[in-house]
Amino acid sequence: MSLLIALALFGPPLAGAAAATISRRSIARAAWFNAATMPICLGTASLLAFRVASGVTAIAVWPGASLDALSALLMLLVGTVATLSSWMGPGLTTNGAAPPPETRAFRIYINLFTATMLMAVTTPNLGLMWVAIESSTVASVLLIPIGGSKASIEASWKYLLIGSVGIALALTGTVLALVDYTATGGSSQSALTWTTLVAAAPSLHPEVMRLAFVFFIVGFGTKAGLAPMHTWLPDAHSEAPAPLSAMMSGVMLAVALYALARWKAIVDLAAGSHFTDTLLLVVAMATMLVGSLSLATQQHYKRLLAYSSIEHTGLACFGLALGPAGVAAALLHLTGHALSKSVAFLLSGRVLERYRSHDIARTPGVLVAMPATGALFAASAIALAGLPPFGLFLSELLLIRAGWSAGHVVLTGVVLLLMLMAFGSLVYQLQRMLLGAPPEGVTVGERAGWSSIILVAPLVALVWLGVSMPAIFQSLLERAAAVLHP
Repeated sequence: MSLLIALALFGPPLAGAAAATISRRSIARAAWFNAATMPICLGTASLLAFRVASGVTAIAVWPGASLDALSALLMLLVGTVATLSSWMGPGLTTNGAAPPPETRAFRIYINLFTATMLMAVTTPNLGLMWVAIESSTVASVLLIPIGGSKASIEASWKYLLIGSVGIALALTGTVLALVDYTATGGSSQSALTWTTLVAAAPSLHPEVMRLAFVFFIVGFGTKAGLAPMHTWLPDAHSEAPAPLSAMMSGVMLAVALYALARWKAIVDLAAGSHFTDTLLLVVAMATMLVGSLSLATQQHYKRLLAYSSIEHTGLACFGLALGPAGVAAALLHLTGHALSKSVAFLLSGRVLERYRSHDIARTPGVLVAMPATGALFAASAIALAGLPPFGLFLSELLLIRAGWSAGHVVLTGVVLLLMLMAFGSLVYQLQRMLLGAPPEGVTVGERAGWSSIILVAPLVALVWLGVSMPAIFQSLLERAAAVLHP
């Protein structure tokens, strides 16, 4: 059974990469094959998440390991954003034009990127999780400079160097935990298995595990875009192709936080939560400060979205330090951010294609020039600003409540202030793009085609989460939080 599940989950992205690799004269067919098969991956992830939320605990993606709710939630997010990106990627031309020359490389690397992230969130071995996250760096860094511009090449090198150093530090933490476990008499064969480490955590040395967590927060925090390790993120996310930006911002940051949260749960059992919570709170405040202040001064709309991702990641990090209620709110926030930010980045690619500029000052009148794109972009930006009726409004309220309940009244007040700053900046920048008249030479008019209809779905899901959260999804969130706070 686990083999069939693994084939349904990993088969579509791997088959899509293989089809693009072997295709020579029919890359358009390979692109359509990729877009047609990715819903199988999403459907499998949705079914597994539904079963886990319903209380089924014997589902195995890998032999000998059951899927828990935290993995199921992240797997669902990866499958959702990857499916959207496959449908919005190059090669799906319907007007008879030849696919862009970068289609082959895009389809190869975006699918490998998807497969590595799926492995990171489903493997029960925390060592293999590290390998998968490092592999995702390699797959994505090859895709950032696909346009061939000097800025994109520089951004990819910056991402590779900083990301590789960061993930190497996470490996140091992993090795420290492994050595400590084997030193206490643990079996080396299952040393890095999640269930094994959780069971053995009370017998581990607190000092060693605290030191390991410092390496984890710097290492995985670099990949998650936490300050002060965030410097690669605005460059890489702004220069990457729009579908890759959607995946990097929507789910890659969440996967890195997932890895950090897994290790935090183990360190908490070994040494108590005071040290890890304090460290996370400090990093979260620094990250939110950087993200919120940077939003007001941005002139590049994809960099604007990138700094918004930094701010939202800081909010999620804040929630991870607030106990079970905070963790559940953080997971809801990551869900809302994945849906809204992926839509915003995918639409930014359309704006760039029409206006031929990243400059906010040169892209006024989007609502006039591109009515469907403008309306959807406005909805996604309003969701990112934390306004009702979208799910991010609910998650931010829950994060504030969790902060007050945990006794961090002053810090929570500062978080609320930074959220208001981010809200004001996003609304100001949004009206600069959407309102007014488009520049001369910009084509006016747009038909709401199938791609626009597809992007309505995640926004509808966001409204559903904000207005009346489905009981099954609430159960999934509660069970996922319980994984980290048994």
